[in-house]
Amino acid sequence: MSTHIRDALRGGHLVPGQRLVVQDLADELGVTRSSVREALVDLASDELVEIVRNRGARVRMISIEEAIQITECRSALERVCARRAAAHASEAQRAELAEVGVQLRAAVAENSPETYSTLNRRLHDLIIDFSGQAVAKRQLERLHTQMVRFQFRLALRPGRPQQSLPQLLAIIDAVVAGDADAAEAATEAQLADVIDELRATGAVHSVESVR
Repeated sequence: MSTHIRDALRGGHLVPGQRLVVQDLADELGVTRSSVREALVDLASDELVEIVRNRGARVRMISIEEAIQITECRSALERVCARRAAAHASEAQRAELAEVGVQLRAAVAENSPETYSTLNRRLHDLIIDFSGQAVAKRQLERLHTQMVRFQFRLALRPGRPQQSLPQLLAIIDAVVAGDADAAEAATEAQLADVIDELRATGAVHSVESVR
C-alpha cells in the first residue's frame, strides 16, 4: 500500500498539498481503511505525508530552501554511487548507460522535455543500481520522492534540457570509461547546477511576492 503511494509521488501523480482521503484510497486499491491508515503513518515517518489532526492526510510540501538541502544530501550520496559504478559496473551495464546517453540526445533534438525528464531520472537510478551501494540507494529513494515537485518544474523549464545535457553526458562518459574521479566530479557539477537553478527559482518567487 505504501509502495503504491510512493510510486504515485515519484511519478508526479500526487502533488504537494494534495489531500489523501482514506476511503478513496481504500476503494481505489481494494484494501481496508486500516491498511491505508497504516501506510499513511509509514509515509509520514519518512516525511512524505503530513497527518493533520482532525483534518486527515496530505502530501507534504517542501520549501525551496529544503529542496536545496535535499539536493546537497543527494550530491554527497550520488557521488559515492558514481565512483562505485565507474569502478564496478559490468560491460553490459556500461553499454546500457551509453544507450541512455543516445536517448537523451534524441530527446533534446526532438524537443521532448517530458521524455528527457524521464531519461534523466533513469540515468541516476541506473548509476545508483550499478554502484551496488544499497544503503545509499534507500536514502536516495526517499530524497528523490520528496523532490518530485521541483524535478518536474526544472526539467520542463525552457532551455533546461539543453543546459543539463552536457552535464549528464559527462557523467555517462566517466562511468563508461571507468574513471571514478571524473564520475564523482561530473556528478557533483551536475547537482551543483541543480542547486543553482533552485536558488534562481527561489529568487524569482521572492521578487514576485513583493510585486
